[in-house]
This record gives sequence, C-alpha cells and structure tokens, in this order.
Amino acid sequence: MAAPLSVEVEFGGGAELLFDGVKKHQVTLPGREEPCVTTVCPAPSSAGDIRNLLVWIKKNLLKERPELFIQGDSVRPGILVLINDADWELLGELDYQLQDQDSVLFISTLHGG
Repeated sequence: MAAPLSVEVEFGGGAELLFDGVKKHQVTLPGREEPCVTTVCPAPSSAGDIRNLLVWIKKNLLKERPELFIQGDSVRPGILVLINDADWELLGELDYQLQDQDSVLFISTLHGG
C-alpha cells in the first residue's frame, strides 16, 4: 500500500461557499488500497493524481451544488486551479501526480451580476 499524501486544499473566489464556507482544508489522501497482483498494473502513483483528488473532494468535502464545481471528471470551466502557485495547465492538469505537502488552490472566476 502506498503511503498516504497530505495535501492542503484551498477554495477562493466564492468556491468556498460550496464547501460550507471553509476556505482551507488539510487533506490526507489514502494510498492505493489493493496491491497489484497481475502483470498489467496501473501506474503506482495514479492514486495520487488530481483526477482522484477531485473524486475525493466531491465525496468528502463538497456540500452543495456539485454542478458548480465539477463537470465530468474535471473542474467546471471558470475554475482556476493552481498547484503550488503554478497553473495546473503547465503541470499536466488531471494527470499531475500529487506530492506530499502540495498546495492545491481552486479559484472560481464565475460571478453573478
């Protein structure tokens, strides 16, 4: 089993309202639960990518209106994602492999008017 990852997850620009108004969360993601016993195994670190973080966030943190945060298996257009203060588009987006103590910031650019 892979070691758990500790990640800081932060929401801003109004996105925090979908998470009971809490902006910062210290999250511990579980490691891979099942060992690989076949010759065709998924990449060992795939459990720690952003795609799986989003699934975890939806299941454990998101309190209301998931359609305003998640679209398909990614964030909704209009949500800026920064990983350690860098745009996730430069880091591989959903495929970025999280490292222990990473900081992931989701900023909503969607505002009513």
